[in-house]
Amino acid sequence: MRAWHVTRHGEPEAVLELVEVADPEAAEGEVLVQIGAVAANFPDVLLSRGEYQVRPDLPFIPGVEFAGTIVALGPGVEGFTVGQRVVGGKIGVLSELAAVPARDLHPTPDALDDIAASGLMIAYQTAWFALHRRAALQEGEWLLVHAAAGGVGAATVQLGVAAGARVIAVVGSEAKAAVARDLGAEAVLVRGVDDIPARVKEITAGHGADVIFDPVGGSAFDASTRCVAFEGRIVVIGFASGEIPTLRTNVALVKNFAVLGLYWALYSQQRPDLVAEAHAQLTRLAASGAIRPLVDEVVPFERAPEAIQKLAGGQTTGRVVIEVAS
Repeated sequence: MRAWHVTRHGEPEAVLELVEVADPEAAEGEVLVQIGAVAANFPDVLLSRGEYQVRPDLPFIPGVEFAGTIVALGPGVEGFTVGQRVVGGKIGVLSELAAVPARDLHPTPDALDDIAASGLMIAYQTAWFALHRRAALQEGEWLLVHAAAGGVGAATVQLGVAAGARVIAVVGSEAKAAVARDLGAEAVLVRGVDDIPARVKEITAGHGADVIFDPVGGSAFDASTRCVAFEGRIVVIGFASGEIPTLRTNVALVKNFAVLGLYWALYSQQRPDLVAEAHAQLTRLAASGAIRPLVDEVVPFERAPEAIQKLAGGQTTGRVVIEVAS
């Protein structure tokens, strides 16, 4: 089969190489999947640079989120059938075939084709766990979403709206503002143009944001601490800005807010039952039309490095999807 290899650490376009490797086989508890589409994720950028929390030995296959079709079942696998469409998340799927643990797979919602479904697993699961498991978002609360026009940010806006929250979206440019509004955001702020804390307090009549979703870090986190509501919750997802912020704990004390971390992969490892429950809810929302992954661009398999590099440059709106099999 063909697969993309990270051959050394650096920028994706410089270190990804298309190679021919032996087809994988499904071992005990695994399923062999023909990959239909892979959604580019920021972890692919970090994996290429050698900056992700998991550092596979070189060379390795990147790609962490996909949709595809089962072509073979390994020994001991139950609950799946050959020919079934599935979605999943696992490092090493930017290839034509992948052997994936059955526990990491879920049925593809009938409402979504592979292009849309490839962006369902990690982004929407992350958003779901952030809002419902970690922050316990309530109907009518104010939700502030940083990087709201990106893949995981767009998912968070949609899920916030579906939960009945009042969503304030922060985007990186005026061009992305319309996208956030179309997703259902009640108000949209532009980073570097608007005074985020001041505008959030103005929009909420001084209340502040009850829940803040932050995949950016750096100055975005600092702004969040200045506009979070009494008993508000800031959920830290990642550091796309490249800057890991620090928090003086006395600030959290005097303002009575909580900072919550979310590394979704730990749920897939330690509480797969919760992941399955979330997938059932997301499938229901997809069927109702309440959510649909926002796809910015679809590129062929041969242009995968370009897609991941585009993500690294912060040039995307929604998801960039790599089509592996058409």
